Amino acid sequence: MLSFFEPGPISHESLRAQAAKTSITGLIVTGCWLVFLVYWLVSAFTVKPMADEYGRASSLSYRILQLSGFCLLLTMKSSFPPPLDFPLTPQNIVAGATAAAVCVLGLAIALWARWMLADNWSSGVEFKQGHRLMKTGPYRFVRHPIYTGILLMCAALAMESGRLHCWLGLALICIGQWVKIRQEESLMLRHFPGYADYRRAVKALVPFVI
Repeated sequence: MLSFFEPGPISHESLRAQAAKTSITGLIVTGCWLVFLVYWLVSAFTVKPMADEYGRASSLSYRILQLSGFCLLLTMKSSFPPPLDFPLTPQNIVAGATAAAVCVLGLAIALWARWMLADNWSSGVEFKQGHRLMKTGPYRFVRHPIYTGILLMCAALAMESGRLHCWLGLALICIGQWVKIRQEESLMLRHFPGYADYRRAVKALVPFVI
């Protein structure tokens, strides 16, 4: 006879089903990031030459924040001491499915925005030769849709793990991204007289919010 604490056949089937669904959602999140990295690597070879930049030394401020954030975020199997390994959010089928959906959405936004930006894109805070100010596509809704997409994909990683250190990593990445936005917009204001009006009319990352 099975004791109260021993799972019966149905419980074992339920556990196997949950594990299978969790692995599928994890594969979706991983696949999204692989598509993102491949597309970014390939498209980086077709950008315009630089005409101006905010300053290489200034880029350290956001790069250090982002690097630290990704180090915290990408350590999925926690090796951090308490309380950093605390499970802040649940790890279940609902959380995994939500993470997968958010990651797919983030990837779609990032790829759409990167495709629209085309050869005006740069990894650093740069102004390109013949730079065009984008106001179409996803840029109608937010000024920095690539960052919106990336942050959604990072949030998906945090949701998938649920650990405190991953959410702290996401927070550091958000802060780093905001620092980079401020630097980029300083450069845009310098070169595009109409950028101030665009900034007043369109939010930075989330439509009608921020």
